[in-house]
Amino acid sequence: MSGETILLERRDAAICITLNRPDRLNSFTETMHAELAAALDDAAKDDGIRAVLITGAGRAFCAGQDLSDRVMGEGGPPDLGDTLDRLYNPLVRRITALEKPVIAAVNGVAAGAGANVALACDIVIAGRSASFLQAFCKIGLIPDSGGTYFLPRLVGSARAAGLALLGDKLPAETAAEWGLIWQVVDDADLTNEAWRLADHLAKQPTRALAMIKQALAASATNDLSDQLDLERDLQRAAGRTADYQEGVQAFLQKRPANFQGR
Repeated sequence: MSGETILLERRDAAICITLNRPDRLNSFTETMHAELAAALDDAAKDDGIRAVLITGAGRAFCAGQDLSDRVMGEGGPPDLGDTLDRLYNPLVRRITALEKPVIAAVNGVAAGAGANVALACDIVIAGRSASFLQAFCKIGLIPDSGGTYFLPRLVGSARAAGLALLGDKLPAETAAEWGLIWQVVDDADLTNEAWRLADHLAKQPTRALAMIKQALAASATNDLSDQLDLERDLQRAAGRTADYQEGVQAFLQKRPANFQGR
């Protein structure tokens, strides 16, 4: 069900979660965190959902934390570490651990935690007018929600340092050129292209895609020998799935495969 701060739309085996606070550039509140967490948990448990799409309503993807929720009160400054522990870190872990592909369709500015939540997704596509902004240094903070992890791995240490230390806006086309995101499309085509991609992934061998996510994540810390062993173990498991059998039969019979996510 849609909630106070998110909208849900399901098409066959794909679901779209739209962050829906357009008047506040879809900035995060505790309510939005709770509703987004529930939607992702429901998607994880529903075998009928095989791909997840996240986007924003209006002219932004997400502007990060709603700072009006984190102003200094009589008791002193808010504990931002607690905010990360309770809200943002679990969100990033939910996205990266979800055993289904997650697409971010960035329809406008993605700033602060909003940018890094997008980067936590498996595939990021963006409208041509979209932009990415590590705005943390502008208010005396560090990139969080995985920003210091994703940025150097995606674009290298020099560009990561420039983005984090300067806080400059990065246009979507440059983000794609740098390898920060997968693809840029015309703004008018973003919604259709995002749904096309979600529909395609929802028809693929879901368990194999989950194992690909697992292997790619582990490669950041494994040495070559450990990674080879992990590939062996995951390939053994993948080779025992019904979708592998279907894929081989479809190849031999020269027909499209009808994967069932099993």
